[in-house]
Amino acid sequence: MEFIQNIFENKLILTFSITFLALLTKYVLVKLVRKQAKNKGEDRRDLVNNVKNFLNFVLIVCLFSLWAEEMQKFAFSIAAFSVAIVLATREFIQCIIGFFYLVSTRPFRIGEWIEVEDFVGEVSATDWIKSTLLEVDIKTYEYTGKTLFIPNNKLMTSPIKNLNFLKRYATHHFVIVRDQSVNPYGIIQKVIKNAKVYCADFHEVAVRYNQMLERRLDVKIAGPEPQIKVSTSEIGDNVVEITIFCPTELAIEIQQAITKDFMRYWYAEKNKIKQD
Repeated sequence: MEFIQNIFENKLILTFSITFLALLTKYVLVKLVRKQAKNKGEDRRDLVNNVKNFLNFVLIVCLFSLWAEEMQKFAFSIAAFSVAIVLATREFIQCIIGFFYLVSTRPFRIGEWIEVEDFVGEVSATDWIKSTLLEVDIKTYEYTGKTLFIPNNKLMTSPIKNLNFLKRYATHHFVIVRDQSVNPYGIIQKVIKNAKVYCADFHEVAVRYNQMLERRLDVKIAGPEPQIKVSTSEIGDNVVEITIFCPTELAIEIQQAITKDFMRYWYAEKNKIKQD
C-alpha cells in the first residue's frame, strides 16, 4: 500500500505509468481490431484510426489534469512571452484546430479517395497534426507508391473533393485526335457497338451503381452507356471524345481496346478512300 501511495504522490512516476498503460491499451486494441478485420475480410482502418486518436486524446487529458497546477504556474511565469509563444506555435495550433474540424464535419473517412489542391490519394491515417494519403494517379487510377502528408490546417483553407466513388466505378474520359481525311461519323456506331460489348459483363451492376450515385449526389452523371462526341481542334483536326462508365481497375484496359478498334476502322476507311 505504501508503494502504491508513493506512486500516486510522485507525479513523474505516475506520468510514466499512465503513458505506458495508454500505449499498451492502444497496442492491444489496435492489434485486436486488425485481427478481427483480417478474419472477416473487412477494411477497418477507420476504426483503428479512431481508436488511436481517442486514446491519444484520453492520454493528453489525463496528463493535463495531472500537471494542471504546475502548468498554471508555468503559464504565469511566462506570461510576458505568451504572445511570442502563440506566434511561434501558430501553425501547430491551426493543425490541432483543423483536426477538430475534420472530426466534427467528417468530409472523408479512412480508405476514401480525396483531392486537395493538386494532390489526389487514399486517406490512410489522420492524427492531430496531419492527414496521410497514399498518392493515386487520377489518370490511371493506380497508386504511385508515394505517401503524402498534408497538414490539417491546409484542409480548412483548401477545397476537399471526395472521390471515393472512383474507387469502384469511374466516369472515364479520353480523346482520340485524327486529321480530317476520314469522316469519324462513319465509324462511330461501330466503336459504340464494340464498347457496349466490352462493358456487357458489368452493365447491370454499372446501371445500379450509376443510379445510386445520382440519388446520392442529386445530379445527372454520364453513364452507364458509352458516349462519343466529335469536335475539332484549333488546327482543324477531328477530336473524338469517348466516355465510359466502368470499373476503375478496367478503365485503362477498355480504353486501349476501344482505341485499337477506332484506329483499325479509321485506317480501313482511309485506305478505302485512297483506293476510290
